[in-house]
Amino acid sequence: MPIRSLIVGLLLALIAPVAAHASGSVALKSAVFVERMATSPDGKLTVELRAAETVSPGDRLVFILTYRNDTDRPVPDVVITNPVPAPVLYEGAAAAAALVSVDGGRTWGPVADLRVADSDGQLRPARAFDVTHIRWVIAKPVPPRATGRLSFRGTVK
Repeated sequence: MPIRSLIVGLLLALIAPVAAHASGSVALKSAVFVERMATSPDGKLTVELRAAETVSPGDRLVFILTYRNDTDRPVPDVVITNPVPAPVLYEGAAAAAALVSVDGGRTWGPVADLRVADSDGQLRPARAFDVTHIRWVIAKPVPPRATGRLSFRGTVK
């Protein structure tokens, strides 16, 4: 097996199982897409989202989480947590209310407020490449049978 195919296969294996978790009685579905350049019929370059069947270092990814209240009553206090796959550099979330963790989900906040230990044990401000998880707290109860969508972006390292 060529080394490039092996690397692509390993990247997909690490990216594909995005094990998001939602609290409460909310169903959750996640999908990963890769941004690809395409030429429209009028000759303009456009960005398309395609299923992430093959990825390479430098590819930009979009992670989309769709949640749904499958009950007949509103579900309050919904928290959705998604790990950022190790081979992905976190670039940001579509919702400003998203919090991140740089320590495997033990502490949460905006990346600018978090600190990580350097190799010499000194604390430094966290950066995007330190992000291990992303979390959304849905402010209002999710109505019966309602759906919502969250997303975040990353680049394959």
